Order: sequence, then structure tokens, then C-alpha cells
Amino acid sequence: MDIAALSMSLNQINTSSEVGVAMLSKALDTQETMGAEMVKMMEQSVNPHIGANIDVSV
Repeated sequence: MDIAALSMSLNQINTSSEVGVAMLSKALDTQETMGAEMVKMMEQSVNPHIGANIDVSV
């Protein structure tokens, strides 16, 4: 294997690695956003009095 082919191969591996890191970073950001939204939804849904009593008339 000559130096030029080795250089191209290493460059391709480096680019592939950078793309993988960028994708993982984006996935992490998405998960953090979804987690924050879920926490916000759970905080808004806490109301212990709802559903405690049921009125039934026949």
C-alpha cells in the first residue's frame, strides 16, 4: 500500500468517525429535549384531586 492510498484511507476513516460523533451528539440533544418535555408534562399533570370521586346517577 502506498502513502497516497494510506492517506486517503485514514482520511475516510476520520470523516466517518466525525459523522458518527455528530449523529450521536444530535441524538443526545434530541433525548435531552424529549426528557425535559416529559418532565414538564408530568409536572403539569400532577393534580391529586382529579379522579378521586365518581358521580354516578341511574
